[in-house]
Amino acid sequence: MGIKIGDRVRFLNSTGGGVVKKFINKEMVEVEDEDGFGMPTLIRECVVVETENTIHTQEKRKDPSKMKLEEKKPELPKDEDDEEEYKPQETAEGEKLNVHLAFVPMDIKQLSFTSYEAYLINDSNYYLAYNIASSNGKIAMSRSAGYIQPNTKIFIEELKKEQLNDIEQLNIQIIALKQSKSYSIKPTYNVDIKINAVKFYKLHSFVDNDFFDDAALLCEVIKDDVAYGKDEVKEEDLERIISSKETKFTAKVSKKQNVPDIIEIDLHIGQLLDNLNGLSNADMLEYQLSKFNETMQENMSRKGQKIVFIHGKGEGVLRNEIIKQLKSKYGSCTYQDASFREYGFGATMVTIK
Repeated sequence: MGIKIGDRVRFLNSTGGGVVKKFINKEMVEVEDEDGFGMPTLIRECVVVETENTIHTQEKRKDPSKMKLEEKKPELPKDEDDEEEYKPQETAEGEKLNVHLAFVPMDIKQLSFTSYEAYLINDSNYYLAYNIASSNGKIAMSRSAGYIQPNTKIFIEELKKEQLNDIEQLNIQIIALKQSKSYSIKPTYNVDIKINAVKFYKLHSFVDNDFFDDAALLCEVIKDDVAYGKDEVKEEDLERIISSKETKFTAKVSKKQNVPDIIEIDLHIGQLLDNLNGLSNADMLEYQLSKFNETMQENMSRKGQKIVFIHGKGEGVLRNEIIKQLKSKYGSCTYQDASFREYGFGATMVTIK
Protein backbone atom coordinates (compact mmCIF):
# COMPACT_ATOMS: atom_id res chain seq x y z
CA MET A 1 0.00 0.00 0.00
CA GLY A 2 1.50 3.36 -1.08
CA ILE A 3 1.87 6.45 1.07
CA LYS A 4 -0.69 9.23 0.56
CA ILE A 5 -0.88 12.82 1.72
CA GLY A 6 -2.52 12.88 5.14
CA ASP A 7 -1.19 9.47 6.25
CA ARG A 8 0.47 9.27 9.64
CA VAL A 9 3.91 7.59 9.48
CA ARG A 10 6.80 6.69 11.73
CA PHE A 11 10.46 6.64 10.67
CA LEU A 12 12.03 3.27 9.99
CA ASN A 13 15.61 4.03 11.05
CA SER A 14 15.18 6.86 13.55
CA THR A 15 12.88 7.98 16.34
CA GLY A 16 9.85 10.07 15.45
CA GLY A 17 7.26 10.47 12.75
CA GLY A 18 4.32 12.64 11.76
CA VAL A 19 1.80 13.34 9.01
CA VAL A 20 2.66 13.37 5.29
CA LYS A 21 2.02 16.90 4.00
CA LYS A 22 3.31 16.77 0.42
CA PHE A 23 5.40 14.86 -2.09
CA ILE A 24 8.76 16.53 -2.80
CA ASN A 25 9.67 14.15 -5.63
CA LYS A 26 9.24 10.48 -6.53
CA GLU A 27 11.48 9.39 -3.65
CA MET A 28 10.81 11.92 -0.88
CA VAL A 29 7.89 13.34 1.08
CA GLU A 30 7.61 16.12 3.66
CA VAL A 31 6.56 14.81 7.08
CA GLU A 32 5.23 17.29 9.65
CA ASP A 33 5.84 16.39 13.32
CA GLU A 34 3.76 17.36 16.38
CA ASP A 35 5.49 20.74 16.60
CA GLY A 36 4.65 21.61 13.00
CA PHE A 37 8.21 21.12 11.77
CA GLY A 38 8.40 19.76 8.23
CA MET A 39 11.11 17.15 7.56
CA PRO A 40 12.07 15.94 4.05
CA THR A 41 12.14 12.13 4.34
CA LEU A 42 12.76 9.23 1.97
CA ILE A 43 9.53 7.33 1.24
CA ARG A 44 11.27 4.03 1.86
CA GLU A 45 12.19 5.22 5.38
CA CYS A 46 8.50 5.76 6.28
CA VAL A 47 6.10 3.19 7.74
CA VAL A 48 2.38 4.00 7.53
CA VAL A 49 0.79 3.91 10.98
CA GLU A 50 -2.64 5.37 10.16
CA THR A 51 -4.12 6.15 6.78
CA GLU A 52 -5.85 9.42 6.05
CA ASN A 53 -9.29 7.71 6.14
CA THR A 54 -8.58 6.14 9.55
CA ILE A 55 -7.51 9.48 10.99
CA HIS A 56 -10.66 11.24 9.70
CA THR A 57 -12.88 8.43 11.07
CA GLN A 58 -11.34 8.70 14.53
CA GLU A 59 -11.70 12.48 14.51
CA LYS A 60 -15.43 12.13 13.80
CA ARG A 61 -15.92 9.76 16.72
CA LYS A 62 -14.37 12.13 19.25
CA ASP A 63 -15.10 15.74 20.06
CA PRO A 64 -11.64 17.36 20.12
CA SER A 65 -12.79 19.98 22.59
CA LYS A 66 -13.58 17.26 25.19
CA MET A 67 -10.39 15.24 24.75
CA LYS A 68 -7.87 15.18 27.56
CA LEU A 69 -4.42 16.48 26.77
CA GLU A 70 -2.86 13.03 26.86
CA GLU A 71 -5.53 11.69 24.48
CA LYS A 72 -4.53 14.19 21.82
CA LYS A 73 -1.08 12.67 21.53
CA PRO A 74 -0.83 10.16 18.66
CA GLU A 75 0.15 6.74 19.99
CA LEU A 76 2.40 4.81 17.66
CA PRO A 77 2.14 1.02 17.79
CA LYS A 78 5.06 -0.62 19.58
CA ASP A 79 7.14 -3.22 17.86
CA GLU A 80 8.13 -6.28 19.85
CA ASP A 81 11.73 -5.05 19.77
CA ASP A 82 10.66 -1.78 21.47
CA GLU A 83 9.31 -3.49 24.59
CA GLU A 84 12.76 -3.54 26.20
CA GLU A 85 14.32 -0.13 26.76
CA TYR A 86 17.32 0.49 24.54
CA LYS A 87 20.50 0.80 26.59
CA PRO A 88 23.47 1.92 24.50
CA GLN A 89 26.90 0.47 25.18
CA GLU A 90 29.17 3.27 26.32
CA THR A 91 32.93 3.59 25.95
CA ALA A 92 35.47 5.85 27.62
CA GLU A 93 36.32 7.43 24.26
CA GLY A 94 32.63 8.01 23.57
CA GLU A 95 32.34 10.76 26.17
CA LYS A 96 33.74 13.10 23.52
CA LEU A 97 31.63 13.79 20.46
CA ASN A 98 32.94 12.47 17.16
CA VAL A 99 30.55 12.94 14.26
CA HIS A 100 31.15 12.27 10.57
CA LEU A 101 29.39 12.50 7.25
CA ALA A 102 30.15 9.53 5.02
CA PHE A 103 29.59 8.96 1.31
CA VAL A 104 29.74 5.37 0.06
CA PRO A 105 29.85 4.77 -3.72
CA MET A 106 27.33 2.19 -4.88
CA ASP A 107 29.81 1.03 -7.55
CA ILE A 108 33.36 2.18 -6.79
CA LYS A 109 34.56 0.80 -10.14
CA GLN A 110 32.34 3.32 -11.95
CA LEU A 111 33.12 6.60 -10.17
CA SER A 112 32.22 8.62 -13.25
CA PHE A 113 28.62 7.36 -13.19
CA THR A 114 27.78 5.80 -9.83
CA SER A 115 25.40 7.14 -7.18
CA TYR A 116 26.34 7.52 -3.51
CA GLU A 117 24.73 6.64 -0.20
CA ALA A 118 25.10 9.40 2.40
CA TYR A 119 25.26 8.55 6.12
CA LEU A 120 25.57 10.43 9.41
CA ILE A 121 27.87 8.66 11.88
CA ASN A 122 27.54 9.20 15.63
CA ASP A 123 30.75 7.84 17.20
CA SER A 124 29.88 8.85 20.77
CA ASN A 125 27.86 7.89 23.87
CA TYR A 126 25.32 10.67 23.26
CA TYR A 127 21.96 10.77 21.53
CA LEU A 128 22.05 13.44 18.83
CA ALA A 129 19.23 15.58 17.48
CA TYR A 130 20.39 16.75 14.06
CA ASN A 131 19.47 18.78 11.00
CA ILE A 132 21.47 18.63 7.75
CA ALA A 133 20.73 21.35 5.21
CA SER A 134 22.06 22.64 1.92
CA SER A 135 23.09 26.25 2.54
CA ASN A 136 24.58 29.30 0.87
CA GLY A 137 25.39 30.92 4.20
CA LYS A 138 22.09 32.81 4.47
CA ILE A 139 19.34 30.52 3.18
CA ALA A 140 19.13 26.80 3.92
CA MET A 141 17.06 23.85 2.70
CA SER A 142 16.84 20.91 5.11
CA ARG A 143 17.88 17.59 3.56
CA SER A 144 17.42 15.41 6.64
CA ALA A 145 16.48 15.94 10.28
CA GLY A 146 15.88 13.54 13.13
CA TYR A 147 17.43 11.67 15.99
CA ILE A 148 20.38 9.24 16.03
CA GLN A 149 21.27 6.82 18.81
CA PRO A 150 24.75 6.52 20.38
CA ASN A 151 27.49 4.69 18.50
CA THR A 152 25.42 4.15 15.36
CA LYS A 153 25.17 5.41 11.79
CA ILE A 154 22.01 6.42 9.96
CA PHE A 155 21.22 6.54 6.25
CA ILE A 156 20.53 10.09 5.09
CA GLU A 157 19.89 9.94 1.34
CA GLU A 158 20.99 8.57 -1.99
CA LEU A 159 22.81 11.08 -4.18
CA LYS A 160 23.01 10.80 -7.94
CA LYS A 161 26.00 12.28 -9.75
CA GLU A 162 24.06 15.33 -10.89
CA GLN A 163 23.07 16.10 -7.27
CA LEU A 164 26.63 16.44 -5.93
CA ASN A 165 26.67 20.19 -6.53
CA ASP A 166 23.73 20.46 -4.10
CA ILE A 167 25.93 19.43 -1.18
CA GLU A 168 28.95 21.64 -1.86
CA GLN A 169 27.88 23.77 1.10
CA LEU A 170 26.17 22.10 4.05
CA ASN A 171 24.98 23.43 7.39
CA ILE A 172 24.77 20.84 10.17
CA GLN A 173 23.10 21.55 13.51
CA ILE A 174 23.53 19.12 16.41
CA ILE A 175 22.28 18.91 20.00
CA ALA A 176 23.78 16.18 22.23
CA LEU A 177 22.12 14.60 25.28
CA LYS A 178 21.70 11.40 27.27
CA GLN A 179 18.48 9.79 28.41
CA SER A 180 17.60 9.02 32.03
CA LYS A 181 21.09 9.77 33.37
CA SER A 182 23.37 12.70 34.08
CA TYR A 183 25.88 13.81 31.46
CA SER A 184 28.39 16.52 30.64
CA ILE A 185 26.66 19.36 28.79
CA LYS A 186 27.89 19.85 25.25
CA PRO A 187 27.49 23.07 23.25
CA THR A 188 24.86 23.36 20.53
CA TYR A 189 26.77 22.87 17.29
CA ASN A 190 26.14 24.88 14.13
CA VAL A 191 28.72 23.68 11.61
CA ASP A 192 29.26 24.90 8.04
CA ILE A 193 31.07 22.44 5.78
CA LYS A 194 32.32 22.79 2.21
CA ILE A 195 32.69 19.64 0.14
CA ASN A 196 34.57 19.73 -3.15
CA ALA A 197 32.61 17.66 -5.68
CA VAL A 198 35.87 16.81 -7.45
CA LYS A 199 36.67 14.44 -4.58
CA PHE A 200 33.92 12.11 -5.76
CA TYR A 201 35.82 11.50 -9.00
CA LYS A 202 39.11 10.50 -7.34
CA LEU A 203 39.57 6.91 -6.20
CA HIS A 204 42.01 7.83 -3.42
CA SER A 205 39.30 9.96 -1.75
CA PHE A 206 37.60 6.75 -0.66
CA VAL A 207 39.44 5.02 2.17
CA ASP A 208 39.08 1.96 4.36
CA ASN A 209 37.43 2.80 7.67
CA ASP A 210 35.94 1.39 10.85
CA PHE A 211 32.33 2.20 9.94
CA PHE A 212 31.72 0.37 6.65
CA ASP A 213 32.92 -2.79 4.94
CA ASP A 214 33.48 -0.69 1.80
CA ALA A 215 35.73 2.30 1.21
CA ALA A 216 34.06 5.64 1.93
CA LEU A 217 34.66 9.37 1.70
CA LEU A 218 34.58 10.65 5.30
CA CYS A 219 34.04 14.27 6.30
CA GLU A 220 34.59 15.18 9.94
CA VAL A 221 31.84 17.32 11.45
CA ILE A 222 32.94 17.17 15.10
CA LYS A 223 36.18 15.67 16.43
CA ASP A 224 36.74 15.26 20.17
CA ASP A 225 34.03 17.85 20.97
CA VAL A 226 35.50 20.40 18.54
CA ALA A 227 33.46 21.44 15.50
CA TYR A 228 35.69 21.55 12.44
CA GLY A 229 33.29 23.77 10.53
CA LYS A 230 35.21 23.26 7.30
CA ASP A 231 35.95 20.11 5.36
CA GLU A 232 37.99 21.57 2.53
CA VAL A 233 41.62 22.62 2.79
CA LYS A 234 43.23 24.39 -0.15
CA GLU A 235 45.74 22.19 -1.96
CA GLU A 236 48.67 24.54 -1.31
CA ASP A 237 47.75 24.78 2.40
CA LEU A 238 47.42 21.00 2.61
CA GLU A 239 50.88 20.43 1.12
CA ARG A 240 52.35 23.01 3.50
CA ILE A 241 50.74 21.39 6.54
CA ILE A 242 51.81 17.88 5.58
CA SER A 243 55.33 19.01 4.72
CA SER A 244 55.78 20.85 8.00
CA LYS A 245 54.43 17.96 10.03
CA GLU A 246 56.50 15.32 8.24
CA THR A 247 59.75 17.22 8.74
CA LYS A 248 58.99 18.22 12.32
CA PHE A 249 58.35 14.82 13.87
CA THR A 250 61.13 12.24 14.17
CA ALA A 251 61.29 9.16 16.39
CA LYS A 252 60.95 10.48 19.92
CA VAL A 253 58.88 10.34 23.08
CA SER A 254 56.89 13.43 24.03
CA LYS A 255 54.60 14.09 26.97
CA LYS A 256 50.97 15.06 26.35
CA GLN A 257 48.58 16.36 28.96
CA ASN A 258 45.95 14.00 30.40
CA VAL A 259 47.12 10.97 28.35
CA PRO A 260 49.94 8.42 28.72
CA ASP A 261 53.26 9.37 27.11
CA ILE A 262 52.86 9.17 23.34
CA ILE A 263 55.65 7.58 21.35
CA GLU A 264 56.04 9.11 17.88
CA ILE A 265 57.83 7.00 15.26
CA ASP A 266 58.66 8.56 11.89
CA LEU A 267 58.69 5.74 9.33
CA HIS A 268 59.76 7.85 6.38
CA ILE A 269 62.64 5.90 4.86
CA GLY A 270 64.85 9.01 4.77
CA GLN A 271 64.54 9.25 8.55
CA LEU A 272 65.46 5.58 9.05
CA LEU A 273 68.36 5.18 6.62
CA ASP A 274 71.09 7.59 5.50
CA ASN A 275 71.98 5.68 2.32
CA LEU A 276 69.30 4.26 0.01
CA ASN A 277 71.61 3.17 -2.82
CA GLY A 278 70.73 -0.25 -4.22
CA LEU A 279 67.46 -0.55 -2.29
CA SER A 280 64.27 -1.40 -4.20
CA ASN A 281 60.82 -0.20 -3.11
CA ALA A 282 60.18 -3.66 -1.69
CA ASP A 283 63.41 -3.50 0.34
CA MET A 284 62.53 -0.11 1.76
CA LEU A 285 59.00 -1.24 2.67
CA GLU A 286 60.39 -4.32 4.40
CA TYR A 287 62.75 -2.16 6.46
CA GLN A 288 59.94 0.24 7.44
CA LEU A 289 57.75 -2.68 8.57
CA SER A 290 60.64 -4.16 10.56
CA LYS A 291 60.93 -0.83 12.42
CA PHE A 292 57.17 -0.89 13.02
CA ASN A 293 57.25 -4.44 14.41
CA GLU A 294 60.32 -3.69 16.51
CA THR A 295 58.50 -0.76 18.14
CA MET A 296 55.36 -2.81 18.73
CA GLN A 297 57.27 -5.69 20.34
CA GLU A 298 59.15 -3.31 22.63
CA ASN A 299 55.90 -1.83 23.95
CA MET A 300 53.43 -4.74 24.04
CA SER A 301 53.78 -5.02 27.83
CA ARG A 302 52.88 -1.33 28.34
CA LYS A 303 49.07 -1.44 28.52
CA GLY A 304 47.48 1.83 27.48
CA GLN A 305 50.62 3.04 25.68
CA LYS A 306 49.85 5.14 22.59
CA ILE A 307 52.19 5.03 19.60
CA VAL A 308 51.88 7.34 16.59
CA PHE A 309 53.42 5.92 13.41
CA ILE A 310 54.07 8.72 10.90
CA HIS A 311 53.94 7.08 7.47
CA GLY A 312 52.97 9.97 5.20
CA LYS A 313 50.08 10.11 2.79
CA GLY A 314 51.64 8.94 -0.50
CA GLU A 315 49.85 6.05 -2.19
CA GLY A 316 48.84 4.51 1.13
CA VAL A 317 50.97 1.36 0.65
CA LEU A 318 52.81 1.61 3.97
CA ARG A 319 49.65 2.50 5.88
CA ASN A 320 47.78 -0.47 4.40
CA GLU A 321 50.62 -2.84 5.32
CA ILE A 322 50.66 -1.47 8.87
CA ILE A 323 46.91 -2.08 9.17
CA LYS A 324 47.38 -5.66 7.92
CA GLN A 325 50.12 -6.24 10.51
CA LEU A 326 47.94 -4.83 13.28
CA LYS A 327 45.07 -7.14 12.36
CA SER A 328 47.18 -10.28 11.95
CA LYS A 329 49.78 -9.88 14.74
CA TYR A 330 48.36 -7.38 17.22
CA GLY A 331 44.64 -8.07 17.27
CA SER A 332 44.25 -6.92 20.87
CA CYS A 333 45.48 -3.42 20.04
CA THR A 334 43.27 -0.65 18.67
CA TYR A 335 44.17 1.90 16.01
CA GLN A 336 42.82 5.07 14.41
CA ASP A 337 43.94 7.98 12.26
CA ALA A 338 46.11 10.30 14.34
CA SER A 339 45.14 13.94 14.86
CA PHE A 340 45.08 15.86 11.58
CA ARG A 341 45.89 19.05 13.45
CA GLU A 342 49.18 17.59 14.68
CA TYR A 343 50.21 15.13 11.97
CA GLY A 344 48.33 15.95 8.78
CA PHE A 345 46.72 13.05 6.92
CA GLY A 346 49.71 10.69 7.18
CA ALA A 347 49.79 9.11 10.63
CA THR A 348 48.15 6.22 12.52
CA MET A 349 47.83 6.04 16.30
CA VAL A 350 47.98 2.58 17.96
CA THR A 351 46.90 1.92 21.55
CA ILE A 352 48.43 -1.11 23.27
CA LYS A 353 45.78 -3.24 24.99
